[in-house]
Amino acid sequence: MEDTGKRILMAKTGLDGHWRGPTIVATALRDAGFEVIMIGMARSDEVLQATIDEDVDLVGLNIGGHIDVALRAVETIQKECEGMPIFCGGVVPPHAKRRLEALGVEVFPPGSQLPDIVDSARRLTGIA
Repeated sequence: MEDTGKRILMAKTGLDGHWRGPTIVATALRDAGFEVIMIGMARSDEVLQATIDEDVDLVGLNIGGHIDVALRAVETIQKECEGMPIFCGGVVPPHAKRRLEALGVEVFPPGSQLPDIVDSARRLTGIA
């Protein structure tokens, strides 16, 4: 696949240790031509700092049921990096999905299809 020239930061917002989903998503994004920066488990301030330091075009968060941490990360990024697109995945309760979507975040719960996630990344980074 051709290099898109776009960079995506991937982070986990909880210490649940489940890596399969984020790794599979990161691989699909890489295979689609994105440069993927995986920072692993991180607090909201660490996600923000990596977003700035890595000069990314999109932030992807694995929620893993830790909605309060994810919401803090989203709000922090939106405050400091205006217009930065964000998408989230993992175990997301329906009430949390609604809250995140109200903030403009695209949400991919378990069972989401990789082509849909890649298409979203293309659209959110302006290449589709």
